[in-house]
Amino acid sequence: METQKFSYDNSIVRAFLYATIVFGLIGFLFGLTAALMLFYPELPEFLFGTDDTTIQSLKSGNIQGLINTHGAFGFGRIRMLHTNTVIFAFVCNIVYTGIYYSLQRLLKTRMYSDTLSWLHFWTWQFMIVATFVTFFMGINTSKEYAEHEWPIDILIAFSWIIFGANMFLTIAKRRVRHLYVAIWFYIGTWIAVAMLHIFNNLEVPLSFTGWKSYSAYAGVKDAIVQWWYGHNAVAFVLTTPVLGLMYYFLPKAADRPVFSYKLSIIHFWSLIFVYIWAGPHHLQYTALPAWAQAVGTGFSIMLIAPSWGGMLNGLLTLRGAWDKVRENPILKFFVVAVTCYGMATFEGPLLATKNINKIGHFTDWVIGHVHLGALGWNGFMAFGVIYYLVPILWRTKLYSVKLANWHFWLGTLGIIFYAVPMYISGFTQGLMWKQFNPDGTLMYKNWLDTVTAIIPYFKMRFVGGLFYISGAILMIVNVVATVRKGSFQKEVPAEAPALANIGKNRKEGEGTHLWLERTPVLLGILSFLTISIGSSVEIIPTLSLKKSVPTISAVKPYSPLELEGRDLYIREGCNACHSQMVRPFRDEITRFNGKNGQYSKAGEFVYDRPFLWGSKRTGPDLHREGGKNPSSWHYKHMYNPRSTSAGSIMPRYPWLIATNLDRSKMVDKMLLMKNTFDVPYTKPQIDSANAWADNQASKIVKDIFSEAADLKDAYAKRPKGELEKKEIVALISYLQRLGTDIKTTEIKTASNN
Repeated sequence: METQKFSYDNSIVRAFLYATIVFGLIGFLFGLTAALMLFYPELPEFLFGTDDTTIQSLKSGNIQGLINTHGAFGFGRIRMLHTNTVIFAFVCNIVYTGIYYSLQRLLKTRMYSDTLSWLHFWTWQFMIVATFVTFFMGINTSKEYAEHEWPIDILIAFSWIIFGANMFLTIAKRRVRHLYVAIWFYIGTWIAVAMLHIFNNLEVPLSFTGWKSYSAYAGVKDAIVQWWYGHNAVAFVLTTPVLGLMYYFLPKAADRPVFSYKLSIIHFWSLIFVYIWAGPHHLQYTALPAWAQAVGTGFSIMLIAPSWGGMLNGLLTLRGAWDKVRENPILKFFVVAVTCYGMATFEGPLLATKNINKIGHFTDWVIGHVHLGALGWNGFMAFGVIYYLVPILWRTKLYSVKLANWHFWLGTLGIIFYAVPMYISGFTQGLMWKQFNPDGTLMYKNWLDTVTAIIPYFKMRFVGGLFYISGAILMIVNVVATVRKGSFQKEVPAEAPALANIGKNRKEGEGTHLWLERTPVLLGILSFLTISIGSSVEIIPTLSLKKSVPTISAVKPYSPLELEGRDLYIREGCNACHSQMVRPFRDEITRFNGKNGQYSKAGEFVYDRPFLWGSKRTGPDLHREGGKNPSSWHYKHMYNPRSTSAGSIMPRYPWLIATNLDRSKMVDKMLLMKNTFDVPYTKPQIDSANAWADNQASKIVKDIFSEAADLKDAYAKRPKGELEKKEIVALISYLQRLGTDIKTTEIKTASNN
């Protein structure tokens, strides 16, 4: 057969490689900043100004600078920026780098369309920049790993579809008959992420000219859909595509074939089938139906087998090549990455079991677990791929193997100094929260007792972050020096015979999977069906059966001012540190009892769009906060948490006190809730929304002044009614509402018919 000549496109690979490095450094900086703020919450005051004379500041004596930031550098927003930059900008860009490089070579063809490649690149990078702008402005949905508002969600979907179209059309014009294992993982990733992103981000915009939207799901239903997405974002963004890179780049770097073809088959199909079921393990002991929790636990435990199968397949590929590991920093990164993958995928199922989950959930143990995967598995795989590609793309040797080795050891130290303190911190938190005195009272009733006990571990975590980012900076120096001494080859000439047409039917004696590997359409359909089974079993019953979420007659919709306060809570990212889920444990009911001793019920969340159960307790749970503290306490706490809670690591929120509440969309929000989501607001309530809000605000301000003479005196010199207009009053109205609908030990449920 005649040999065909063509060329590989390296320019798109270079573009994604540069984006990976730049956004990776930015993501690490955001993470380091968030880590610093957990033991130095005064950082924004130091940078922008403070009226606290005990704090050093670049603008001492003036808090207006901090107010003028409008919370752009608040912890909640920085944390969102960190997680999204690392996931969507760092990991996704290295995945695209690896796919655009490996796919062309595995299929012996150029990408189907250069135009589609660049459209994908620029739409994805524009999405990242738009995310930075909106998150700094407080425009977010609060949903973990899916905080983007609806216009950006549409942009992500558009860019992902462009990428998928280019990938599948490239597969269609391939010159290699059988698809290599890495491509199976690329296909499975694309299908799963498309499904997850679309269904989790179904939301209704308040208007098509603004950014605000509300989730199509509420309460318990929103929770299960979100963690079906959240856990599987880890599965199909941070795991399966990176496994695809492992199957290509690790054998290439080791110059060894993959250890076991059969194990690759088992690994792929079992992983994409089992992983999708495990999401509910994030919601153990919550108001989620018990059957869903049990299913999540069962499949999480089963997940150990395929995960470790993949890990062993990777490590055993190095058989006979371990002498190279000593000399080659690329293999060092890959070995530690695959080892961290194995450790994290063993620990995850353990955390999914009920006995361990009740201690570990909401603690720093989960943070340590996540970062073992992110820093070790994702980060080190990315670094290994970068070190592999740069010398090839620029046709030269790596500038300095010694610098690469320094990077490896600094990164490894960073992982150790990050993960180990977080494990100790998590154990400390979980055990302290549950400790009782002999007389039956909580040993550590004051939440700050548990906070101050773990601050040394926060500092050690920060040191780990410094080690890790220092290694990344050395990598950048190494890459820049390599690029400067090399010569980039934009078009790489190649040749291969055209693929002969032998038909799609299975041949006699041909193995089933070998046949599948040359029929990508069928492979894709089977992948979709495999992924969809678990999704359908878990999601459809919860969304369709009204009995899964019994209605509690005492639970009423939020008032218009409370609805605005809830949106402010979301804007500031308060759910990053505070949960709203009292689990049915003696210690939690005792600690978070509010005005009653009730744990959280599913029916209490029917008007919560989105749900705000949280995944981490840096501060205490707030689901029973209503009436627990006076309104004046909340005012002072938000202005300066250390004035009400000595030793608090919560940052200040003075802009809430200085800024007038924008009520221009308040009635529109109520109309949306009523007309779209059947929230039972009456027409008189909607017509009198502003008067309703005025009356509630006046009552809160009256309470503040009666409780705090100093605040009454301070506002006596200001225009009458000034405080009633501020954002702080709306936020207080929401906090004072939390958990107050249930006032007795008897819970009456309304009929579901």
